[in-house]
Amino acid sequence: IASKEVSDFSPQNPPFFFLLQDIHSPSLKVPDVLLEEPRKTLRQLKSSQEDKFYSRSIKLNNNTLTDLTNFNEVLSKMITDISMLSWIDLSFNDLSAIEPVLTLYKNLKVLYLHGNSISSLSEVDKLACLPYLKTLTLHGNPIETEKGYRNYVVVTLPQVKKFDFSGVTKQDRATAKILQAMYIKPKRAKKHTNNL
Repeated sequence: IASKEVSDFSPQNPPFFFLLQDIHSPSLKVPDVLLEEPRKTLRQLKSSQEDKFYSRSIKLNNNTLTDLTNFNEVLSKMITDISMLSWIDLSFNDLSAIEPVLTLYKNLKVLYLHGNSISSLSEVDKLACLPYLKTLTLHGNPIETEKGYRNYVVVTLPQVKKFDFSGVTKQDRATAKILQAMYIKPKRAKKHTNNL
């Protein structure tokens, strides 16, 4: 007989959405978040004996977050097993960077970051270590206006299948590789000299 923890995270069950709204602090603070009630959904959220939710998903969209200080600590207080997180929605906040804490969730499949303030395209590089990331949004950030924006993401994150709510096609990948070859020159190996 499967334990409660295993059955609640069964792939046959759709993930439960833990929705927090109206967080107006620029950073997540454990006491503040724990005072918030999750928004009601069609399915009742199941919780453990420790009053943590069995959830693979968290939505912190449409708030005023400027950074993810304490993010891991906050989630650890609310969710039974944060290593199982597969969906994080941080859209419509004021994040200026893709914070390293997001790379801790190795089972992450969906990450929504649209409508933030991310201005450096190189921030995307941080997500390359997430092997299961299939869906990513970044539109509505300043990086969207950079030349080669979509191509850069497609080349940097080959595991992503849907980007900015649009499927990544074979043509997208081919174009991105051609442009990468044109603009990114391989580094020359340093010549070693023997000083005798």
